[in-house]
Amino acid sequence: MKRTKLKALLVATMALSLQSHGLFAQSIELVNPILTGFYPDPSITKVGKDYYLVNSTFSYFPGIPVMHSKDLKNWKQIGNVIDRPSQMTFMGDRMTRGLFAPAIEYHNGNYYVTCTQIDHKGNFVVTAKNPAGPWSDPTFLPEVRGIDPSLYFEGDKAYVIYNSDPPENKPLYDGHRSIKIIELNPQTLQTVGEAKIVVNGGVDLSKKPVWIEGPHLMKRGDWYYLYAAEGGTSVNHTEVVFRSKAALGPFVPYDKNPILSQRELPKDRKDPITSAGHAQFVEGPDGKTYAIFLAVRPYEGNFYNTGRETFIVPVVWKDEWPVMDPGPNGVQYSYKANFPEVKQPGARPQSGNFSYTLTFEKQLDPALLFMRTVDSTNFSLSKAKGLTLKLKPETVAETGNPAFIGKRQQHMYGSTETELTFAAKAANETAGLVAFQDEKHFYYLCKSVENGKPVVQLLKSTTDTKNTELLAKAPLKAAAGKVQLRINADGDTYSFRFSEDGKNYTLLKDKVDARFLSTQVAGGFIGCLYGMYGTSAGQPTTNTASFKWLKYEGHDPVYKK
Repeated sequence: MKRTKLKALLVATMALSLQSHGLFAQSIELVNPILTGFYPDPSITKVGKDYYLVNSTFSYFPGIPVMHSKDLKNWKQIGNVIDRPSQMTFMGDRMTRGLFAPAIEYHNGNYYVTCTQIDHKGNFVVTAKNPAGPWSDPTFLPEVRGIDPSLYFEGDKAYVIYNSDPPENKPLYDGHRSIKIIELNPQTLQTVGEAKIVVNGGVDLSKKPVWIEGPHLMKRGDWYYLYAAEGGTSVNHTEVVFRSKAALGPFVPYDKNPILSQRELPKDRKDPITSAGHAQFVEGPDGKTYAIFLAVRPYEGNFYNTGRETFIVPVVWKDEWPVMDPGPNGVQYSYKANFPEVKQPGARPQSGNFSYTLTFEKQLDPALLFMRTVDSTNFSLSKAKGLTLKLKPETVAETGNPAFIGKRQQHMYGSTETELTFAAKAANETAGLVAFQDEKHFYYLCKSVENGKPVVQLLKSTTDTKNTELLAKAPLKAAAGKVQLRINADGDTYSFRFSEDGKNYTLLKDKVDARFLSTQVAGGFIGCLYGMYGTSAGQPTTNTASFKWLKYEGHDPVYKK
């Protein structure tokens, strides 16, 4: 017995020794998307052994989530960049406007995020000593005219690289843009001198390339690499690269561009990943290069409700050019890599199929989103009731701040449910769960009253902000009782159920068209959210609605293989 224990101890000691010298391969499976659901326009920076990643949030609040990882797989949200109304709000903006394409960088003990507040003051920079926050108030950059700013530091100098107007602001065709670079003083956060055009149009101006955007600059060896998205953010989205011996160019395009594209693949392929682009390179724990980028997972054609998501692929260097290596049939749903997995204590799962229940006893999960700003006086948390919302006259069909708190739809197939305690005082008062794409594209499963009697209703948005269409209704037994509400997503359809005993669910309506909530139908750049919501539809009220918990479950078939 002693000999067996001694042998086991020797084997374990040898394994640890080999591991510490990098001779004992450990593998990790990177599952795509690494951030499921509405996490578009990713940007990443590596600081020591830590990775920090940010995404666009458009007109949702708080803005720009900050994710942390040590292995590029397990991500934990540690904060939000725009988390105080004093920094910025998006009141009056449509949900698909707001904040476009942030970029994160680290230099000399400071974290920097650049971003665009579209339709308003434009590009800005914020800073923090700790990526979890607090982040500074924004410093706007009026000389940086365009979108998608990112930073590059070299010595005591910094540069802003961004999408901007074509030469002399005279486009040769629709979608003709440029990439410009302007110096930034890292201390004062003020631009220095004039902006310089370093890419006109794209890889080949004679082919009329469109929407060169999301640029980043990096140095490797003797070369400066400028890389950007091209082709627009839909099915023709790609990533292209240029290089130069100097930070300000001249830049020469790679003769085998694009370095990432899904547009040539068969449209009828199974479980497609499409619209890939807007990439950023990062060094992995194994010293190899990886790219994180946005792409989408349609359930048919170009229909998807989960928004643009964050993916990863390995990058190989060919003749000193970075080329993404997705595999023979495009971007894969997983990649193996030889470095250890590092779990994130207390983190919510973000990739593959998962389920969890949010409770509302002490604080809100940092991934939950409000519309345009936060009104902290409008909700309360308690162990007894969960989340209690004060109904507001504002509705989700308008551009204000309704009584709404939502989480992202992260799977094509799955369910969301809650336990609601609410007694409507009049027919204009409703509370429940909304499946929301934008102001004109949502389904609302709610409790209300009709002729003084409690009912559950399924409402559909219309082009009229004051009116919704009634798709289904059913009577409820108790006016003041609890009701469980459930929304099931099944690819191209949703179904809506309710229960008064918490065990037996009644189908209110199934096979409701999910394509109505797709980006393809709605337009814009955002994905669907499931929201806890209550409104008095234009009338003053003192009524409240309580949501005890929010249960989420995803079961996409692609992850069950």
